[in-house]
Amino acid sequence: MAALVPEPGSGARRLAEIVDAVAAERREIARRQAAEAALLSEAMDVALGQMGPPSRDLDAPYDVPVRSAAAQIAVAVRVSDRTVQAWMDAAHTLCDRFPATHAALGEGRIERSHAQVIAEAGVNILDGESRAEFEGAVLPVAERESANRLRPIARLLAQRIHPIPLADRHRAAATRRGVWLREGVDGMGELGFSGPMVQVTAIKSRLDLLAREVIDARHGRSGGDPGDALEGLNEPCSRDTRSMGEVRFDVAADLLLTGHATAQDAENSIPAADAIRARVQITIPVLTLLGQSTEPAELAGHGPIDLNTARDLAGHAPGWDRVLTHPVTGCVLAVDRYRPTAEQRRLLAVRDEHCRFPGCRQPAHRCDIDHTIPAEHDGPTEICNLAHLCRRHHTLKHHSAWRVRQHPTGVLEWTSPSGHTVPDTPARTLVFTAVDPPPF
Repeated sequence: MAALVPEPGSGARRLAEIVDAVAAERREIARRQAAEAALLSEAMDVALGQMGPPSRDLDAPYDVPVRSAAAQIAVAVRVSDRTVQAWMDAAHTLCDRFPATHAALGEGRIERSHAQVIAEAGVNILDGESRAEFEGAVLPVAERESANRLRPIARLLAQRIHPIPLADRHRAAATRRGVWLREGVDGMGELGFSGPMVQVTAIKSRLDLLAREVIDARHGRSGGDPGDALEGLNEPCSRDTRSMGEVRFDVAADLLLTGHATAQDAENSIPAADAIRARVQITIPVLTLLGQSTEPAELAGHGPIDLNTARDLAGHAPGWDRVLTHPVTGCVLAVDRYRPTAEQRRLLAVRDEHCRFPGCRQPAHRCDIDHTIPAEHDGPTEICNLAHLCRRHHTLKHHSAWRVRQHPTGVLEWTSPSGHTVPDTPARTLVFTAVDPPPF
């Protein structure tokens, strides 16, 4: 007897309509993304056409027109100019080197994620004919598979088609090794690095070995099968309940901050906190520091951090700054300290926190202190004429048509080469409000 198949009801029919509508919308989004990529690529072409011959000024980078174009788009769409320049680079690569992939995106046959996977896998194929061969082989796969499934296939196809041997490409790729920092939420962050796979795997293996030794010591074991150490993670322990991942991070933090790994219980403390001697600006309300308030502390340029971490870092600080701000505008008025330092630099660091170009968050300690009106044009060395600019935007200010004017409140009014005006307001680090005096 044949199984009965229920007739599709109104709900099923409506769901089928929704599926078709979503697919149509995704195809339209892909077409719009292809159009945006074409515009960004054209912006890159225009900027490259403005570069001209190399400048004799050694301080002027060769790509000032590209940076300026990215900055103009960035302030218009309210994102970082570095992000826009990355968009322009990616769009120019897609349109110029992978035209078939760009066309497939414009026709809605693939998603932008597919285009990114194809460009990443084939970007190092410099020969045009080989690259076209790669596109011809990978696009049919992209049209029927998800981007995640496409990635290993695209890499394999690129490896087979690439005219340069892998050993030669690896030597060139190793020159691009590096380290980066990415902010997280809830006071967390990510530190990543990229390098030769053999070394990266060896580093991970050493962290695993040291973490397992800590786990063994926690459970009174001196060695044995590494699997035993992992099984011990589920055993009850009254003193140290860290997981393998937590121990692995704590070992890495100890190694990087102190040069050696320890087996201490770091469940409720900062690993190697005594070794932290970086430039750290933390705003801690005085009543919070005294335990009479739960108002959060703030790490300049990043956001709230937990109070235990803030108190621990404050206890190791060589001195504290007191920041006095205007009660209405929040403008920094003065900074004092028990041990005097360069007052203007401290005040600017508190006022600015980061680079003062719109959208940039490069920390102040990595920036130059720039005269808004240049000193050679009689610009005074006063707070109302000084601001932090990272090297990228300091260079852009002096070697492009971007202009800036500083208001008495510290607001920087930037004017782009196309005439658009964008204000940048200094971060308000601390505002004093009227409260009842503490009972002491």
